[in-house]
Parts: sequence; C-alpha cells; structure tokens
Amino acid sequence: MSRLLVIGCGGVAQVAIKKCCQNSEVFTDICIASRTKEKCDRVADEVKAWYKGNIQTAKVDADNTDEVIAVIKSFSPDAVLNVALPYQDLTIMDACLACKVPYIDTANYEPEDTNDPAWREIYEKRCKDLGFSAYFDYSWQWDYMEKFKEAGTMALLGTGFDPGVTSVFTAYALKHYFDEIETIDIMDCNGGDHGYPFATNFNPEINLREVSAPGSYWEDGRWIEIPAMSIKSSYDFAEVGKKDMYLLHHEEIESLAKNIPGVKRIRFFMTFGQSYLTHMKCLENVGMLSTEPIMYEGREIVPIQFLKALLPDPASLGPRTVGKTNIGCIYTGKKDGKTRSIYIYNVCDHQECYKELGSQAISYTTGVPAMIGSMMVVTGAWSGEGVFNVEEFDPDPYMDALNKWGLPWVVEENPTPIVLE
Repeated sequence: MSRLLVIGCGGVAQVAIKKCCQNSEVFTDICIASRTKEKCDRVADEVKAWYKGNIQTAKVDADNTDEVIAVIKSFSPDAVLNVALPYQDLTIMDACLACKVPYIDTANYEPEDTNDPAWREIYEKRCKDLGFSAYFDYSWQWDYMEKFKEAGTMALLGTGFDPGVTSVFTAYALKHYFDEIETIDIMDCNGGDHGYPFATNFNPEINLREVSAPGSYWEDGRWIEIPAMSIKSSYDFAEVGKKDMYLLHHEEIESLAKNIPGVKRIRFFMTFGQSYLTHMKCLENVGMLSTEPIMYEGREIVPIQFLKALLPDPASLGPRTVGKTNIGCIYTGKKDGKTRSIYIYNVCDHQECYKELGSQAISYTTGVPAMIGSMMVVTGAWSGEGVFNVEEFDPDPYMDALNKWGLPWVVEENPTPIVLE
C-alpha cells in the first residue's frame, strides 16, 4: 500500500496515472497535481469508475518550490513522480528534499531560458570541458547527490523509455549476456502515421529543441559532436520495416558512459521521415525554433512556445495514429572470452495503446515505465540514499514488470549491424 503524488497531467502523465490505477495493489492512493486542475479532475473522473484505490487532485505551479512543498505536506506521499516539464526538475527535487520524500522523473533537467546569464556561464564551461553542446545534461541533478544522502532519501532519474527502459535493457544485458559491453547502439523507431502534415509525438518544445540540436556520441572516453542530422543509417525494424534514422545526442549516453564499465562507444539513433525533416528545417530557418523572447505587437513571446500552441497536442494524436514503434538497443561485447552481439527491443502498437488507455504509443512507452520506476521505489525493490539512474539497480524486477504491464521485450542474437551511409 502506497501513496503517490503525480505532478503533471499531459499525455505521458495520463498514461502513468492510469497504469498506477491499474496497479491498485501497490498504488492505493494517488494525487494528481498540475497548474491546470481541471485537466487533473477530468482524468480523476475517468478512472474513478474502475480504480480500486483513492484518487484526488490539486492545483500546483511546479515552478514554485513552496507550492510543491505545500502539496507534498498536504498529501503525505511515499514518493513524488515528476511527469511535468524538464524545466521543473530542480524545483520539484528541492521540494522533495525539504519533505524528505523520494523523487522520480522521466527526463533530465534543462532550462526554459537558455539565455539566463548564470546558467549560460555554467553551460559554456561544460561545453568546453566535456565537448557536447546540448542544453540538457545530468550534471545539475547529479549535483544533488549529497543533499539526498543527507536527507536520507533517493532520487531516481530517467524512468521513461529512452532514457529509462533502454538503460535497464543495458543493465540486463550486462547481467545476463556479457562479461563486458563494448558498444551500445540505441535505436528509437516510430513507424506511426497520425495523418497531419506536421506534428510532434511528445511535447513540441522539447522534441524540436532536441532534434534540431547538434548530435553527439561517446567513443573512447570522450564526446564527439557532429552537425545536426549529419550521420544517417537505414535499418529494417521488426514489425515496422525499413526506416531512415539519424544520430542524435541523448541523455542516457551520458549516464551509461558513467555507469557501464569499459564501454567503448555509445550512440543514439531516431527515425524521421523526409516530410518531418523538411518542415522542421523550414521552421528553424525562419526562427520558429528559437527560445529567445521577441517583441510582437507590444508583448514578449518565445517563438518555439508560440509554435507549440499552433501544433496538435500530442495527447490528441491517439485516435488517429496507426502503426507501431520499435525501440531497443544493439550490444556488442565479450562473454567467456568470445565476441557476442544481441538486440533487446520492444514493439508497441499505436492503436492497441489507444484501445487500452486512449493514448498513442509514444506517451504509452514513456508512461508505463514511469509507473514501473515508481513501483520499484515505493515497494523498496530499488532503494538507496542519493541520486541514481535506473541502470544502477537490479534490472530483473523492472524487466519482469515490463512484460506484465504492457511492454514485452525480445532478445535477438546476432542482429543485423548498423551501417552508416
């Protein structure tokens, strides 16, 4: 029996909430908190007919630590699941520290204002020292290690799919298939079609910022940065087919490079259709992906936030999205002195997700692991004092839960290797 406070009520949050409600033996009491309480109320009303536990809602501005502290104290949760925006990670972590409550999230911190002078100074030093220029990285949250130790509680970072499941796949591969992993290739394929000329499958502001940034990968103990979309490959994905994919920077590369001993190379690839890339390049060229405020008719607006308001809400894509996703990792390494290669992946059907929870597969594949990570924490299957990434714990109970709760996985021996074009 446990009490979970969920902060956020977007597409991913709604999947996580409904999965927690399905898992009522563990999650007996749930509070949904968001800036828009009406949205929380709608989700609560939707699940009340079948959820066997107790559910309530609250209004909170997750940018305001004092407001988050007040909600935590009012509800007294056993853990806080942050499925709001990455901009709000640190304020919610501060609130969890003040209340000595475990913190859980799906994506690492990045700033809303990338021109803030104090943040910019730290960012530019990191770019120089480490060699990658992505706006998001784990250093801000890893710096909370001693604070969480002193508070006697834990923060679990990145329990989505990627990061999240892909990192647990890695821990599982190392535990059961390898003595040493030498290379990791993470591949995120979305073969879904929503019918719009252009839309993003998760928060447009985060998605477009991530995709338009320079790519980078880890090799031989250092970061190598490349121009955006400059490394391409085609891969034939099970149940999806052949798709073009491009190398991007992604946060789990950073944590896996730290936590997987001896790894020589880590890369992340994501599939994109030509129409998506053409639209994105056009928007970038005219300044619509900018995070720098501009004055328009006497008021200040942020172009990418204005664009977000124009694009379809990712939470609305479920009924019209068909096709499947295939997300997984190819590993090479040594076992008993012999070279070995395996591929661990999950295939998820957009329409099956919609039938179950009213969601498309992108939100589903992130929301289900958010529930599972929360379950690992509140049941004590994963425990500790400090700040942790998911690959630092025993992967077996998490992997078992993926099979049980809707994300079954496959292990393929000797997969087709990636060939760069």
